Amino acid sequence: MNTDASGIAPRTEPPFTRDERVELTPANEVELAVALAAASGLERSSRAERGRWLRAIADAVEAYRDELVAIAGEETHLSAARLNGEVTRTATQLRFFGDVVDEGSYLEATIDSPDASLIPPRPSLRRMLRPLGVVAVFAASNFPFAFSVLGGDTASALAAGCPVVVKAHPGHPRLSRRITSIARDALAAASGPADALRLVEGMEQGTALVEHPRVTAVGFTGSTRGGRALFDLASARPAPIPFYGELGSINPVVVTRAAVATPAQVAGVAAGLAGSFTRDGGQYCTKPGLVFVPDGAGFEAALVAALEGAADGAGVTGAPQRLLTDGIAAAFDRGSVALAERSDAELVFAGERAADVASPVVVATSAAAFVAAHEAYLEECFGPLTVLVRYGSDEELALALDVLEGSLTASIQLAPDEDVAALADRLVQVAGRLVFNGWPTGVAITWGQHHGGGWPATTASVHTSVGATAIRRWLTPATWQDAPAAVLPPELADGNPLGVPRREDGVLVVPAG
Repeated sequence: MNTDASGIAPRTEPPFTRDERVELTPANEVELAVALAAASGLERSSRAERGRWLRAIADAVEAYRDELVAIAGEETHLSAARLNGEVTRTATQLRFFGDVVDEGSYLEATIDSPDASLIPPRPSLRRMLRPLGVVAVFAASNFPFAFSVLGGDTASALAAGCPVVVKAHPGHPRLSRRITSIARDALAAASGPADALRLVEGMEQGTALVEHPRVTAVGFTGSTRGGRALFDLASARPAPIPFYGELGSINPVVVTRAAVATPAQVAGVAAGLAGSFTRDGGQYCTKPGLVFVPDGAGFEAALVAALEGAADGAGVTGAPQRLLTDGIAAAFDRGSVALAERSDAELVFAGERAADVASPVVVATSAAAFVAAHEAYLEECFGPLTVLVRYGSDEELALALDVLEGSLTASIQLAPDEDVAALADRLVQVAGRLVFNGWPTGVAITWGQHHGGGWPATTASVHTSVGATAIRRWLTPATWQDAPAAVLPPELADGNPLGVPRREDGVLVVPAG
């Protein structure tokens, strides 16, 4: 029998058994989950405790890796190699946020000493960020581990001290229940509050969760249509709450003329694009869906050759892939056919169509046609499709870039020592992450990461869903003025007993060690 790091075997039941779920209405199910989460006491825990609990969950997830990968493979059709990597990523980001809370700078702790000589006089002011309360997280379809029940939204919220109620994605319900059970048992075994993590399922439950008066913020990863509907619900509440939605992203790539000046350069860039936009069936929020290429460079032929070629490190380039759900597959078919049949477009490549699988599709158009019909070309087609936009001059390229919408990423393929400063300045206005001579698929878990962008990529471009500052979404500032020492959080106490980085009278103080 599998056991977690403590040696205790987790329960096999979900948080609600099927019999119990039948007896609950959607509204009552959400009410129970939110009430239990709110009563968990997580917000009163110390940063050291939360760091320890996050690491305990990470250990438990890895201990049950084989079982979880098997369930996820059955429900999502993703490869075991991909899912194993995602389990590792999930455990890594849980431990990463354990490090973030241990370090403490995310609190923005600030102390201003009283000074009666100033006009107006300055009282004693001590400021830091505190947890919002119960937050709702909507799991993603395309990352059943890393952006799902224990994804970055949940990890960062728990780190902040916010209990989480997750709305499971219908594409992998069994996995969602099992991983929730494992995480809750890991919390309990580590003397933590198991009810700090709850799970609900169903569309009605999702709506009720966003509207629940004790839910203080929402994290969402999914479609533009679904995200916008929930965003509007969150905004229409009597007391509106922040909605952090990651929605649709086209992730433009600009290939400069100098970057494909030789056949070898053309082949290299084309091979990179082929591997990136077809990876795991193109089911990535960072898939490069729009590529600006110089007219006459021979890029189309090189891309076709790459798609018809042999395997790369992520799988067989150009091979058909069964998509995550029937709905995603149907939407891909509709979107790819609509683009390929446009009178201003050329079908460059279409893999062999087969039942239950999607094959890569490449469509090309001119810069002028793209500008004239940019709304159609900027609509995300989730799956292995990319659009090539041919430009003949820098002026044509500039006009095409002017109609871009917000994206999570933008990329530039350039020649060594080529000056692309002006181009970079233009692209950084529409993208949260700018990639040079690389491909946007793959988002590192680091302090410097930003995974966000303007609408429709996200609903809050100043925030990120990956990286240390993802925790900022679940926090709100508070200032204690002339407060007695007994009521102050320990992070604001005299002498800095917890050793957190603080700004004291305008000077940043970072304790040694």
